Amino acid sequence: MFVQFRPSGLSSRRDHGTHRGTQRLTTVTLDALPDGWVVWNQEPTDLVLVYRPDIFDTDAFPAPCLPTLYVTRGRRSRRPGRSEPDPDDPWIVTLYLEPEIDGPTREFDDRTAAETGAARLAERFASGEIDYRSFYQHPREAYLDRLDELTGRET
Repeated sequence: MFVQFRPSGLSSRRDHGTHRGTQRLTTVTLDALPDGWVVWNQEPTDLVLVYRPDIFDTDAFPAPCLPTLYVTRGRRSRRPGRSEPDPDDPWIVTLYLEPEIDGPTREFDDRTAAETGAARLAERFASGEIDYRSFYQHPREAYLDRLDELTGRET
């Protein structure tokens, strides 16, 4: 079953991908997320949360820089040919600031705990507890200054 989550009020961006031969779109939200974070996609072994997708499509906030939380059963980097995780694989929550810039990663025993952990990590990001600048080896200061303004941090 393919399920995509899209927050209300955003432009209608619809993936027409299929999963196991079905094609369906279901719109829901996750109640415990702080402002700006939305559930973008969910499948049985994945959950994707994104921050302010409404503005990460411009020059000031390029789409590849969209802060994203992945909740996955097992590591996203599973070896090739192994698309399904093992039943005893932990749930992993990872914050990505850009495709090659990842922040905190946490492991959980079950999906409910991982979803709660992802919501908490989103809260920490939104409140400024996560110093995302520290994850960059070569910070792009102008972009990070704009991100600071967007998230309410002082530079």
